[in-house]
Amino acid sequence: MQLKVFKYEAAGNDFAALWDPHANLPDGAPMEQLARALCDRRRGIGADGILVLRPADVPGADFRMVYHNADGSRGEMCGNGARSIARFARLMGMARDEMAFETDAGPYRASLIPGGAAVAFPPVPGLPGARPAEANGRAWQIDFLRVGVPHAVVWVEDLASLDVAANGHALRHHAAFAPAGTNVNFATPDPDDPTLVRIRTYERGVEAETLACGTGSTATALCRARRLGLSGAQTMRIVPTSGETLTIGFRLTADGAEDVTLSGPARLVFSTVLEWDPATGALLPFDAALGRKL
Repeated sequence: MQLKVFKYEAAGNDFAALWDPHANLPDGAPMEQLARALCDRRRGIGADGILVLRPADVPGADFRMVYHNADGSRGEMCGNGARSIARFARLMGMARDEMAFETDAGPYRASLIPGGAAVAFPPVPGLPGARPAEANGRAWQIDFLRVGVPHAVVWVEDLASLDVAANGHALRHHAAFAPAGTNVNFATPDPDDPTLVRIRTYERGVEAETLACGTGSTATALCRARRLGLSGAQTMRIVPTSGETLTIGFRLTADGAEDVTLSGPARLVFSTVLEWDPATGALLPFDAALGRKL
């Protein structure tokens, strides 16, 4: 099966994007295998996950976004992926600059901005819940909130020297977040600006630290605002490992948050043509000009 693959990058999160206008790509095990093959940083093109752009299933939506993590597992939502697929959908003619789309986490909206996109989330119900946990011989101060996907926001002082791989792995699988596990965002507020937070994220499904996490940045912003006792309309800036700032807007309510937006960069890096064998999972380079496998 011939695939045209588009590589996108959003604040350091990178994705392999596939256009599936007739919904011909298989779901289940074959797609999980394809995700692992594409995301492999030595044998594939390398990515944190894959984005599949399909026709919408419901009236009023421009398209459907299907997301798989690098380990093949299907993810309900990805914030940086959503900004990337918004630009991809516009490129492929499936949407205009303002768009509505479906995900496994529900309906979302997006708008293109210079150099990136802004994604509007459905209301985020519930308040951050404190879930203190012990791991690796240390007690952690943790807030937990689901923003499409589960997120632990772990407040630390030593962000730069923190062993994110070891501690993130331990907390991602901690019994406090069973059975589904969680993404883990280690966060440190800026001492001079209460609306600026720096984070490092260990992502479920990637099973490693990534350069950015859009839903994790959103969860961190909401948890920070609650800790500050804020109310009403707010804006927070989150700086992930990549150093590229993500801007989170929202309006706090008594039992959650509304008008939640995630804004930041997203760009097309390159496109290529590959040949994929669903039976074996093998990826072979394909020379489109010569029309033959190399």
